[in-house]
Amino acid sequence: MSESNVSQTDPRYPIGRFSAPENLTADDLRHAIVTISEMPEQLREAVRSLNEEQLDTPYREGGWTVRQLVHHLGDSHIAAFHRVCRALTEDEPLIQGYKEAAFAELPDHRMPIEWSLDLLEGLHARWFALLNSMSEAQWKRTWNHSERGLQRLDAVTMLYAWHSRHHVAHITHLRAQRGW
Repeated sequence: MSESNVSQTDPRYPIGRFSAPENLTADDLRHAIVTISEMPEQLREAVRSLNEEQLDTPYREGGWTVRQLVHHLGDSHIAAFHRVCRALTEDEPLIQGYKEAAFAELPDHRMPIEWSLDLLEGLHARWFALLNSMSEAQWKRTWNHSERGLQRLDAVTMLYAWHSRHHVAHITHLRAQRGW
């Protein structure tokens, strides 16, 4: 998986910004699928034993809290799974973006993280099974994102593997920084 060179001191991008590989290989996709399947367990481990005050700590100045990050992953990945299903069953569906920052301010983002952790476990198991069943032709299917334009499912899968690692790293880096 390719990531641009961003300073490891930039707390917004602890693993670098996403950059889709120019020549996506079957190994790249397999790695991305495994990353997606492992994220719920890695996220659970990243938040294990955090108390309420720690969960409500922003991962960086002006950033989301750990709790908001966990709920954001639930929001984002359920939307992504639904989008993949649409792209597999519709010809180039129009995919609407959404206001992630506004979602993070909704009251449910202050609720127990266990709700989103449980949701992500089941969702990622289904996503893993779906991705593993896709044919070569299905990987080339596209959706038309309202903000990002035409996107192929193979590149989108790489993006969500990065997204999984990106937000888990926000939490693990905060823990390391604070000595939690």
